[in-house]
Amino acid sequence: MTDSSAPKPGAPKPGAPKPGAPKPGAIKPSAAGPAPAVTHPPTLAPPSDPSLFGRVDEDGTAWVKTAEGERQIGSWQAGDAAEGLAHFGRRYDDLATEVALLEARLASGAGDAKKTKAAAVALAESLPTAAVIGDVDALARRLDVIVAESDQAAAAAKVEREHEREEHTHRKEELAAEAEQIGAESTQWKAAGDRLREILEEWKTIRGVDRKVDDALWKRYSKAREAFNRRRGAHFAELDRDRASAKVVKEELVVRAEALSDSTDWGPTAGAFRDLLTEWKAAGRAPRDADDALWKRFKGAQDVFFAARNAAASERDAEFDENATAKEALLREYADIDPDKDLESARTALRELQDKWDAIGKVPRERMHDLEGKLRAIEKQVRDAVDSQWRRTDPEAMARAAQFRERVAQFEDQAAKATAAGKTKDAEKALAQAQQWREWAEAAEGAVNGR
Repeated sequence: MTDSSAPKPGAPKPGAPKPGAPKPGAIKPSAAGPAPAVTHPPTLAPPSDPSLFGRVDEDGTAWVKTAEGERQIGSWQAGDAAEGLAHFGRRYDDLATEVALLEARLASGAGDAKKTKAAAVALAESLPTAAVIGDVDALARRLDVIVAESDQAAAAAKVEREHEREEHTHRKEELAAEAEQIGAESTQWKAAGDRLREILEEWKTIRGVDRKVDDALWKRYSKAREAFNRRRGAHFAELDRDRASAKVVKEELVVRAEALSDSTDWGPTAGAFRDLLTEWKAAGRAPRDADDALWKRFKGAQDVFFAARNAAASERDAEFDENATAKEALLREYADIDPDKDLESARTALRELQDKWDAIGKVPRERMHDLEGKLRAIEKQVRDAVDSQWRRTDPEAMARAAQFRERVAQFEDQAAKATAAGKTKDAEKALAQAQQWREWAEAAEGAVNGR
């Protein structure tokens, strides 16, 4: 038998195949499958001693020893018998390396156990005719172990795949249920929309689910997303309608505000602006650009009115300050009223003081109580003197006049309290009533005195 690997003249020496060429004795790719992928390369055994497992005769015949006896494996014609033995030993080492790679791949769990088994079976089937010299029986036993463990690994991988399929199916069911809840209930449009996109991204990473189950779950998710999009679209459509309606309302409010901007009826107009602002807030948001422009006009009308009112208030305050100064001067002018010296002159002077006082007009609210108190003190001084004279001249008439004066005092006290409380109209009304009772009292006093 002639060894097919014997070199031709000028060819490389045996055991040094061309780059890329299959190693002698290697299993063809079609039989053994792709080269095993190993994360960490296996620890390979040192080269074997082929002399323990075979021989090459002087005529070049090569033999290998197995449990079944010696088997002729080929013929060596490229050199002496020792070179031939080394050659077939290297071919055995190459075969042992492939077995070691399969073992490593199976141990790492990185490869497909079924492919590993197929490669091991192919190697085992090639052993009876392999042109190698080495411990072929040991390789056969190792391959038997690989085949058996490949079956176990395949079974374990199947269980693991089923477990992963269940987990992945459960996770997609959870995601579908969450999407359905969002689609049916959520009104947090931005956050919910973002979450649905996150669910979709996670969904794409989950694989290994049964096709029919996966399709059914996907339909649930897709239906939920469509429901959410419909509700969100309806919400924003309604919001657009509301904003359009709010725009119409606010345009009307702006017109009304601008019509009030030049009013000088300060109190009622200020109240009207407050009412307009309440209506503005209740109208809701118009489209943003329109809302900003309308608010600018509305606020501008407010500013025009309140600026004018503030200017008028400043002018009024200045006038009231002048009135207060005038009334202080008036009090100083009539400070010498003394009914004990001359009652009639005192009464005449008091009437003059009262007339001038009323003619001056209003004073700042914080000054009103003090100034009115000083006037009331002068009035009381004169009234007490008149009452005293009445009591001396005509007790019955004086008593009646005293009653009138009490009524005057009551209304004056009411006026002072109203003034202190800022109720100007009530104060003016009480002062008018006090003046009426004062005139009646004076008439009664005049009758007593013969006037």
